[in-house]
Amino acid sequence: MTTKRMLQFVDRQQATPDKRDVEQRRADFGEIYDGYSDTGAADQAGRCSQCGVPFCQVHCPLHNNIPDWLMLTAEGRLEEAYEVSSATNTFPEVCGRICPQDRLCEGNCVIEQSGHGTVTIGAIEKYITDTAWEKGWVQPVKPLRERAESVGVIGAGPGGLAAAEQLRRKGYQVTVYDRYDRVGGLLIYGIPNFKLDKDIVLRRTEWLIQSGVTFKTNVEIGRDISFADLRAQHDAVLIATGVYKARDLKAPGVGQENIVPAMDFLTASNRAGLGDTVPQFEDGTLHAEGKNIVVIGGGDTAMDCVRTAVRQGAKSVKCLYRRDRANMPGSQREVANAEEEGVEFVWLSQPEGFTGDGKVEGVKAQRMRLGQPDATGRRTPQPVDGAMDTHDADLAILALGFDPEDLPGLWGEADLPVTRWGTIKIDHKTKMTAMDGVFAAGDIVRGASLVVWAIRDGRDAAAAIHDYIRARAAIAPAAAE
Repeated sequence: MTTKRMLQFVDRQQATPDKRDVEQRRADFGEIYDGYSDTGAADQAGRCSQCGVPFCQVHCPLHNNIPDWLMLTAEGRLEEAYEVSSATNTFPEVCGRICPQDRLCEGNCVIEQSGHGTVTIGAIEKYITDTAWEKGWVQPVKPLRERAESVGVIGAGPGGLAAAEQLRRKGYQVTVYDRYDRVGGLLIYGIPNFKLDKDIVLRRTEWLIQSGVTFKTNVEIGRDISFADLRAQHDAVLIATGVYKARDLKAPGVGQENIVPAMDFLTASNRAGLGDTVPQFEDGTLHAEGKNIVVIGGGDTAMDCVRTAVRQGAKSVKCLYRRDRANMPGSQREVANAEEEGVEFVWLSQPEGFTGDGKVEGVKAQRMRLGQPDATGRRTPQPVDGAMDTHDADLAILALGFDPEDLPGLWGEADLPVTRWGTIKIDHKTKMTAMDGVFAAGDIVRGASLVVWAIRDGRDAAAAIHDYIRARAAIAPAAAE
């Protein structure tokens, strides 16, 4: 949905007597990108204080050199700004759109902390990169020399793609394997179009192909090719599958129809938007139009679900979360956006069961209060005796987070080491597992996290693979003697 259409939607749904102007509404939504100009970007960038301790850079997982590219933008040197921005970030146009800047760079801006409103770092990053694409400054990777060694990357999500780009810059022959039919992973199927237009992902995919990266989609490791055969084909292998196993909710009535995992709902919506035939979307099973929607969870995925449901024309949308607003894990900016769009948040509410006769009709929720902090410092939710509510639901969406799949079992590779949480176990210094030449990065190592962390991990893993292959090459001549 474009900003213009979004504003029209809100005008219809939430008109108020003191109706605010369009620019204010756009700012409220955080959709400040449309209509950005060189002047607008320069004005915002010029607000950067160039402080002695760049907290924005410190709190960016990629440690992007934000002050410098803000300075270049303020001076109108956008091409140079793009070069600085892209030097540490494989996908600045993606991060500019979907990073939770409010709790990373922008949330730690000195100007924001002093009460004068943050520099709109994400919007500027997006604007710089979009301009770079329009002007033809984004060119395919051309290694200084080609290397004979090859690397296989399992997973075409942000971590795997970031690693592939960095390895190509070193001249390696890179093949990316993915079980889905399109490249992008979470970027293509998990994030709604109103946050990340799929053309952005497809454009970057084409750029990687032009850079010499080979993609093999619809390839299931353990089914179409064994893990052992994959290792034999490459000098190193990187596992970057992400985590996609939805966490379950154990409660009476959870097995009824129309209680679905968040990723099923989001994937159906994204596939339909890409022009695919999605029977469950077309027959209404995974479509919110005209329904009472209840989303359970408080993370960014939950926010994606509620805002998608609004756009599909839901009759009502509620989000149940067992803690209060201040203690939710998702972006506060996303919550504000959702509230503007008409989503009702039911804080301190923990689902205890589902009503209905084979098909869900309601969600029974226990009211909670916050007790003493737990081991992580967060206050523990505790039930309020006798306080139970039932919320009407024609479709209940479970957005409770994700766990890793059983990769050793799926791949028939019992020696693949995993932690007690099921994530791949690596040496965090070398990024390598206990299996020689097998590396891992992203969510499959750290657990479900942010796209920007996956990019960081993928780039770090690529550097580690480069060191490994060079070290092995240096040893080989000595061994031959």
